[in-house]
Amino acid sequence: MAADYNPYCKYTRVWIPDPSEVWKAAEIIRDFKEGEPELLLRLEDDTTLAYPVGPKGKPLPFLRNPDILVGENDLTALSYLHEPAVLHNLRVRFLEPNHIYTYCGIVLVAINPYDQLHIYGEEVIRAYSGQNMGDMDPHIFAVAEEAYKQMGRDERNQSIIVSGESGAGKTVSAKYAMRFFATVGGSANDTNVEEKVLASSPIMEAIGNAKTTRNDNSSRFGKYIQIGFSRPFLIIGANMRTYLLEKSRVVFQAEDERNYHVFYQLCASSSLPEFRELGLTSAEDFTFTSLGENIFIEGVNDAEDFKKTREALTMLGIKESSQSSIFKVVASILHLGNIEICTERDGESCHVSRDDLHLQHFSRLLGVELQQMEHWLCHRKLVTSSETYLKKMSKKQAENARNALAKHIYARMFDWIVEHINKVLQSSSKQHSFIGVLDIYGFETFEVNSFEQFCINYANEKLQQQFNSHVFKLEQEEYMKELIPWTLIDFCDNQPCIDLIEARLGILDLLDEECKVPKGTDQNWAQKLHQKHSSSAHFQKPRMSNTSFIINHFADKVEYECEGFLEKNRDTVYEEQINILKASQFQLVADLFNEKEDVAPPKSSRVNVRPAKPTPRPANKEHRKTVGHQFRSSLSMLMETLNATTPHYVRCIKPNDFKEAFSFDSKRAVQQLRACGVLETIRISAAGYPSRWTYPDFFSRYRVLLKKSDMTLADKKLVCKNLLETLIKEPDMFQFGKTKIFFRAGQVAYLEKLRADRFRSACIRIQKTVRGWLQRVRFLKVRKTAITLQRYGRGFMARRHADFLRQTRAALVCQKQLRMVRDRRAFLRVRRAAVTIQAFTRGTFTRRIFKEFLLHHKAMIIQRCVRGWLQRRKFQRSRAAAITLQCAFRCVRAKRRVQQLKVEARSAQHLKKLNSGMENKIVQLQRKMDDKSKEQRSQNEQLLQVNSSLGGELKLLQRKLQEASSLQQGGGGRLASLHDELQRLREELQEAHALRGELQEAHANEKQGLTQRVEELQKENSLVKSEKEEMNQKILKLTRSSAEEGSRASLQEELDEERLRYQNLLKEVSRLEQKYENLKEEQSFSKFAPGHRRNASTLSSQESDSNYTSISTSELGDTEDTLQHVEDVGVEAAALDLSVFLKLQRRVRDLETERGRLQQQLERGGRAQGLYIYTIFTAYIYMYYYYYSPSVLYMNICVPLQSSEAPPLSEQDAADLTYTSLKLQDVEVENLKLRKDLLSLQKAVAERAGLSDPTNELQESHALLMSQLRSANEELEARKEEVLILRTQIISSAHNEQSPAHQKEQSPAPLKEQSPAPLKEQSPAPLKEQSSDGAIVSEQGSTPPEKKEYVCAGECESKRLLEAQTRRHGDELTALHTQIELLKADIEKKQELLNFTSSLSPEDRVEYSVQQEITRLTNDNLDLKELLEKLEKNERKLKKQLRIYMKKVQELEVSQAERTRPPLSRQVTVQRKEKDFEGMLELHQDDETLLQKKLIAEISPGSVSSSVPCLPAYILFMCLRHADYINDDQKVESLLTQSINSIKRVLKKNTDDFEMTSFWLANTSRLLHCLKQYSGDQAFMTQNSVKQNEHCLKNFDLAEYRQVLSDLSIQIYQQLIRVAEASIQPMIVSAMLESESIPSLAGVKPMGYRNRSSSMDLEGGGFTLQALIRQLSLFSCVMSDHGLDPEVRGQVVRQLFHCINAVTLNNLLLRKDVCSWSNGMQLRYNTSQLEEWLRANSLFQSKASVCLEPIIQAAQLLQVKKKTTQDAEAICSLCSALSTQQIVKILNLYTPLNEFEERVTVSFIRSIQNRPQQRPDAGQLLVDTKFSFPVLFPYAPSALSLETLLIPASLGLDFLSRV
Repeated sequence: MAADYNPYCKYTRVWIPDPSEVWKAAEIIRDFKEGEPELLLRLEDDTTLAYPVGPKGKPLPFLRNPDILVGENDLTALSYLHEPAVLHNLRVRFLEPNHIYTYCGIVLVAINPYDQLHIYGEEVIRAYSGQNMGDMDPHIFAVAEEAYKQMGRDERNQSIIVSGESGAGKTVSAKYAMRFFATVGGSANDTNVEEKVLASSPIMEAIGNAKTTRNDNSSRFGKYIQIGFSRPFLIIGANMRTYLLEKSRVVFQAEDERNYHVFYQLCASSSLPEFRELGLTSAEDFTFTSLGENIFIEGVNDAEDFKKTREALTMLGIKESSQSSIFKVVASILHLGNIEICTERDGESCHVSRDDLHLQHFSRLLGVELQQMEHWLCHRKLVTSSETYLKKMSKKQAENARNALAKHIYARMFDWIVEHINKVLQSSSKQHSFIGVLDIYGFETFEVNSFEQFCINYANEKLQQQFNSHVFKLEQEEYMKELIPWTLIDFCDNQPCIDLIEARLGILDLLDEECKVPKGTDQNWAQKLHQKHSSSAHFQKPRMSNTSFIINHFADKVEYECEGFLEKNRDTVYEEQINILKASQFQLVADLFNEKEDVAPPKSSRVNVRPAKPTPRPANKEHRKTVGHQFRSSLSMLMETLNATTPHYVRCIKPNDFKEAFSFDSKRAVQQLRACGVLETIRISAAGYPSRWTYPDFFSRYRVLLKKSDMTLADKKLVCKNLLETLIKEPDMFQFGKTKIFFRAGQVAYLEKLRADRFRSACIRIQKTVRGWLQRVRFLKVRKTAITLQRYGRGFMARRHADFLRQTRAALVCQKQLRMVRDRRAFLRVRRAAVTIQAFTRGTFTRRIFKEFLLHHKAMIIQRCVRGWLQRRKFQRSRAAAITLQCAFRCVRAKRRVQQLKVEARSAQHLKKLNSGMENKIVQLQRKMDDKSKEQRSQNEQLLQVNSSLGGELKLLQRKLQEASSLQQGGGGRLASLHDELQRLREELQEAHALRGELQEAHANEKQGLTQRVEELQKENSLVKSEKEEMNQKILKLTRSSAEEGSRASLQEELDEERLRYQNLLKEVSRLEQKYENLKEEQSFSKFAPGHRRNASTLSSQESDSNYTSISTSELGDTEDTLQHVEDVGVEAAALDLSVFLKLQRRVRDLETERGRLQQQLERGGRAQGLYIYTIFTAYIYMYYYYYSPSVLYMNICVPLQSSEAPPLSEQDAADLTYTSLKLQDVEVENLKLRKDLLSLQKAVAERAGLSDPTNELQESHALLMSQLRSANEELEARKEEVLILRTQIISSAHNEQSPAHQKEQSPAPLKEQSPAPLKEQSPAPLKEQSSDGAIVSEQGSTPPEKKEYVCAGECESKRLLEAQTRRHGDELTALHTQIELLKADIEKKQELLNFTSSLSPEDRVEYSVQQEITRLTNDNLDLKELLEKLEKNERKLKKQLRIYMKKVQELEVSQAERTRPPLSRQVTVQRKEKDFEGMLELHQDDETLLQKKLIAEISPGSVSSSVPCLPAYILFMCLRHADYINDDQKVESLLTQSINSIKRVLKKNTDDFEMTSFWLANTSRLLHCLKQYSGDQAFMTQNSVKQNEHCLKNFDLAEYRQVLSDLSIQIYQQLIRVAEASIQPMIVSAMLESESIPSLAGVKPMGYRNRSSSMDLEGGGFTLQALIRQLSLFSCVMSDHGLDPEVRGQVVRQLFHCINAVTLNNLLLRKDVCSWSNGMQLRYNTSQLEEWLRANSLFQSKASVCLEPIIQAAQLLQVKKKTTQDAEAICSLCSALSTQQIVKILNLYTPLNEFEERVTVSFIRSIQNRPQQRPDAGQLLVDTKFSFPVLFPYAPSALSLETLLIPASLGLDFLSRV
């Protein structure tokens, strides 16, 4: 330090003591010289003070730190370390930016805000997870993360010690620390241990916390929770230890305090039905809960808290019965306190009334005997060595015994609950390490301090000793690590005070000794203390009291009152009362008081010898231990545990005693800072080198003090040494370590002063230069302005003279033109009048002439028409006569020709001509017979067997034909009646046609009248509408643009929300699948464990790798296709399509359900049901032929039923068939009735339509119905004509085929072999060979059996053909009935509508009718669209069926050609013609596994990098096309399912490989696009080429698998995002906030505890912005190389930019050191670089830049001016993407790096907060880093033709064949 440096000079700020505020700020107004008696100061209120200093006065005041250091995160970073600096820093942080956490070295100071702060959410936990302590703002999560990281790195157990006085927030801090471990650590299995650990908090608060005068939720016990972790550092269990429960609170509370919360919670819920048996009322009615005179806590609902307590008990596995028992015990304690003890007359005894209601409740709730409890509440037993005495107790003694019993019961219940919680939280797995959280009471001092305060302060003495030694050890280790010479630092050791308490013959020993004395008293014990320890420096005797003593603790002196020490230390409970409770009939109550050491003695066969006098039972061992002894033992165990772990300290401070939010009482804060050891930490740090700088930070901060020659040195360490040796002359003021420079207190302030002076001189020089430059610029500007004014003035004068000359010339020109125009107008007026008179005269003469010509022309037209008519009539007469003569002559010639042909037909020459070819045929047949005879000789035995069997069958067929012929003869009469019925139906049809004509005429008349009425109404409506439209037009112009934008934005938001919800479900599905796979692996690992094993049959259901083996069409929809369709056609058009789509889905679902039900019925019914269905089916055929062709009824039903094709009939079946025939007759009668009803209903509908329909809807519906009926009748007539044609053809074929040769060659065997099979494959044309009456008619009147069988087979085929027509016409008839019913309902609705409209006014009626018409047209449009889709679907289905049938016909032709091909005598080579490649790959069934292995499992992205992108997707689709081409549905399903499962396995194996994930995302999406592009749907074929349309799938609709692939693509996309975010997340903070993208811009402040974390990775370097951009470029290149769609790549980049924004902004909001102007400049530059990268990679349209808006605005917020109201308005309008809470947080964190910058004032921040703003997420501070945008895979067809695709040989897919 410079020799002339005087710290107490003018303008230096100091701290002086103050009785009210502890420390007060002042400023020196005159330089102080050594030896002066006083220091002249100016206070903050501008008053002057002479502060005495010197040997006789006060010491020099403490110096204040520079403003730049005020508000530091770490107190040790302050240049001057002393009490006022610490207090002021905490006060500023607490009141201005509302920061409640501050570091003090390794200690976290937490100030209770008495308000709810949103800084404990899950996003905050994620932000602190993985960060080094000191990198972020101080927080309890930072301490927890430090402990978690050290546990993993050092393999050492950790402890977090939370201490502080009551009301300081210890319990809340411990709770948040455990929440952090539960969130970060999770659980190793599904036991949810972390949730159970958190669930234990409300239980322990209910039974261990109470309201005190200082805290509404004060913990009245200490607890140490050990959270166990496994080897992977996941939570596996926990354990809780408790210390010193304040049992006296159960029976006594001070004023304005309460008992434990559970009592009040139970009383508040006593009205519930399950608690009525407890006999509880309000808490005011019970003694133990009303002593504090206030049973309520403001803002606390005891009933709601009790619900949470019960839920926590249930979560921890405590049964309802056990909970009920616990509540009974709690209620019994309340009743016990209300038991009234009455004094006897003698005053030395008492009694309890047996009628006492509370005693009865107490006995009933605990299950004990009433008489015994009543007796032992007032008596006690004295046991001596020889006798046992029963002694009565006075009322005072009885009340003390009662209160002791109540405390003992509650303590036992408390221990039982803690023990049960530990059992639930313990784990069977081996614990690798643990983190302990100690929530223990802080130092306490009250007006009256008793035994509890003594134990609490004793525990704090031990903890303070451990804390001092640990801080001292860390300080010395830091010096040793940096190789700095050091000397032992003297620190306050409180071991003498601890020895005073716990050493031999200390306070506790003397207390235990006095408790053993039979008549020991508190006074005697106090006298012994005064005698024994009066010489100790830490023990004092009060002046005014002999029953108290004072201990000088490390924090303060505390006076303890001896009264009650012995009683509380003994904790005496009478054994008789305990024995009664042990005998309780409730097991839980008995277990509470049974000792664990008590073991029932084993039964023995010996005889028990009972002594004559009972021996006294020894007292319980636990009862012999005093409370002080137990507490000392447990405290020793706790200290051993803490010493074996690495401790972390949290010191909680209570800012005021009034529980006011953000109110700071300096006196109370200083007391606690002294008591909790924070100031001791400061003192230890100040004794050494408290300020520490790394060499790079020091060089960056103070390089302005260097000379230019020193800047040339490359070694920064050497530069720093040279600079310090120059600036600070005293070498002891600093030390150089290995990585840091250590400074004494005050040296950093001196360096800051030098730096500020250097900046101040530089600023003065800059200001001088700038001001001179400004003046010169101003002079030049004034001179230039003068010259310009002169030039413009002269120019103005010249222009004004020129204007005068120009105006004079213009006046002359205007006069000339005016005169000319006036004369010309007069001339033109006269000329126009003359022309008009001439025109009218000439027109009159011309019109007269035209009329004469017109009359002549009309006369000529009449003459021409008359003459033409006369000539035509003459011609027609002549033509009619000629035709009559021609007809007569031609008839004569035709008769002659017929006679001539008859003569020629009887001649022999004609017969020879007919039989000329028969001889050749006979010779050929003879040759064939010879060949057959040779073959028959070799197979004679086989033919004999076949002939014998066929002969039997032939006889059977002949017998059946005879029976059929007999039945045929009896059906003649029936045929005639059917013909009559048919004739009658025709007549009725004609009558219906006539009636229809009449209806049409009436309908036309009514329509004409209604049309006129509508025209009149429309005229009236047009007038009203014109006015209405004028008003609406103005409104529409204003609202159209805003409405369209709003609707579009709302629809887009709804669509995004739906996508996001759907993709979250997919994410949950993938998580469950992963969980299932993990469970499956665990099951495979435990296959050798004993238990049930699955066999092969049951295991098959578990080994499937796919969840999509069975997909229901009715339940799945192509969501992505639908969304794409919405985007293509628009929202309004797609709304109609979606509605039709939903209708079709619902219809398909109903049809599939009905089909499944019928199939199940058929399977259950068996053969009998099948026969019944067969019979009913034949009955429907009978009905069909009854209408269409009664003549073939017999051959189509009776003959097939009797033939061998029908099922064999038993007697029962025959009886059923007979019954069915009788039922058919009833059906015929019913059919006639239905036809009559149909005609009558048609008439009624027509009449109703003509009378009551106000519109044309009903007439149109009626016309539609009639047209359908007419088409059905026309179809009926057409079928009848076809039947007639069949009759004639069958007769002619019978005549032609009947010949002797044919009868000889025909044999039964060929008929049997050939008749069934060929007929099934014939076309419908040969089926017309049927007779009109069902038999073959010959000239001889008989029919051979072979022909009958042939005709029978033909009839069967005809029957099958007509069955389909029967069903179709039956459906049409049902549809007609349905339409009639609908018309009836429609008529009723129309009638109601007509009545309603008639009651309206004309204007309303017109408007209502228009609305109805619009609704009707909309519904009709929907119906037409639905009908169109059905027709298109049927068309596609029929086309597919036609292709299948054509393929089968081709295969049949090929097979027949191969069978008829003659054998070749020599080898012939058939050369195949080369075919074009159709873009298909043939895959054999056995090679599917090999394909999955080669193409999916073993492929690497690099192996196909040089080929077509997405090659595996194209290969899979080409294999799929071939499976579709051959119509193999199993192969299609197997190929897709195995491919999907293989992709999932590959992705599971490469969960962290971005390249592999991107590769399969591109291929999966491309396969999805291929399934859409080649699906055959018109929506996806618009961009296809002609060849691509030919390659569409033919037989299968794979819309369901498109949905599966879409879901898989979303899952792969989510995995890709996870991998990419995991790669860039470690880079973001370093690249965006810490790296210096603009060199020499950022300034460095003292970091304090930052970069001092023991868990830091010092070897790892930081990432730069260029490294982050390179990583993003790598991701983009990989996705582009793999052929990923540009839209999807844009969505990936958008998600990554959201991650960059969220992580950067969260760190900015949690780090004070980066909230400065220079960091804002750096951040803005970094974001601009990212935007440039987006533009360079053509990704700017992906909306990724929008994600950077929050951090861009945050950077601008750090740079803008922040002073006036206008600045606040500008900030609010500028930072639209930031919430108000985020803006306020950044303003609070804003830290100037130099003295020339100013802090943001509190008033400015309040103005921002109070400004009304509408911002999203107003209550959210941090950005959700886990948020994901909904992904959309837009349809992107490929221009690649499949036939041009080449497969590289390196893939090894030789087993695939090109087709």
